Amino acid sequence: MSENNQIMVEKVKALLIHKKELEEQMADPSVSSDPSQMEKLGREYNNINRNLPTYKKFLDVNQALLDAAQLLQTETDQEMLGMAHEEIRENEVLLPELEQQVKYLLVPRDPKDQKNAVVEIRAGTGGTEAGIFAADLYRMYTHYIETKGWKIEILSSNFGDVGAIKEIIFMVNGDNAYGTLKFESGVHRVQRVPQTEAQGRVHTSAASVAIFPEADEFEVDINPNDLRIDLYCSSGPGGQSVNTTYSAVRIVHIPSGVTVTCQDEKSQQKNKAKAMKVLQTRLYEQKLAEVEAEESAARKSMVSTGDRSAKIRTYNFPQNRVTDHRINLTLYNLEGVINGDLDQLVDALSIADLDEQMKHSGV
Repeated sequence: MSENNQIMVEKVKALLIHKKELEEQMADPSVSSDPSQMEKLGREYNNINRNLPTYKKFLDVNQALLDAAQLLQTETDQEMLGMAHEEIRENEVLLPELEQQVKYLLVPRDPKDQKNAVVEIRAGTGGTEAGIFAADLYRMYTHYIETKGWKIEILSSNFGDVGAIKEIIFMVNGDNAYGTLKFESGVHRVQRVPQTEAQGRVHTSAASVAIFPEADEFEVDINPNDLRIDLYCSSGPGGQSVNTTYSAVRIVHIPSGVTVTCQDEKSQQKNKAKAMKVLQTRLYEQKLAEVEAEESAARKSMVSTGDRSAKIRTYNFPQNRVTDHRINLTLYNLEGVINGDLDQLVDALSIADLDEQMKHSGV
């Protein structure tokens, strides 16, 4: 066995030991009574547990090869020797693919990947058609999220005419939600004949998508004295008032100037709670941006540049084509993609990023 293989075996064994340590920690009453700590440990445990079959298969194949090699050195019975040779042949066929799978799994993961995700979709250039496209993207993501068994909670929304979305912010609750969706950040461009186009000409419009990890309360300390909270009447499309109660909430974080609003709920308290969740995430994202700016000097990623103004994907309806410009991947399955079949895109982006990280991780 190669030296690299032995290093991987030791790392896998260490992970399995760590899994037992996590089980003991979660059984500790002082930990089990702390929801935030339990959630953090639970995500780490689930991440190991999810990949357990691959880890065990990798260890079993390696052990089978060692046992067979030892048998060849000590056994004289020809039938037993033949069985040992067959065991080696079978497991040497399995080992390369298992090694590659384990290499990917051993690449150090960003702890933020296991968090819930906050998704913001905003209409860009293109008028009403851009808002319709933003609504299409929202529907695309909701269908994909449903297939993952995750949950969605709308935090803020602003709708235009004919079902268009000016802006929508929603929380995605699910294991590894941020790690799965984070590569969707950027400008999405659509080329098609708009519903509002009478002459059948193809137009180009755009919408921006931003994905943030959910901020835990202990990660962002907000001083109530730093907040200005305004209450006003909710409004609908076109700005008309839709109720006469001051249920809509605007929160301004004075030190940073970050402003968030929420008017989706009829309850003022519910709107305030959702607005605070968005504010918390925005402030957390600012902190992350500073850290990532330092990290990017050491590692640039072609998949996730951190530049949310970068055009990342084009949806061409006349040609039934979707192109992701970061990895030069083109799929002729636009109808499937826009209806939530994102697995091929998400997997390809994740693998491209992992390949890049492997060059620097020493796995």
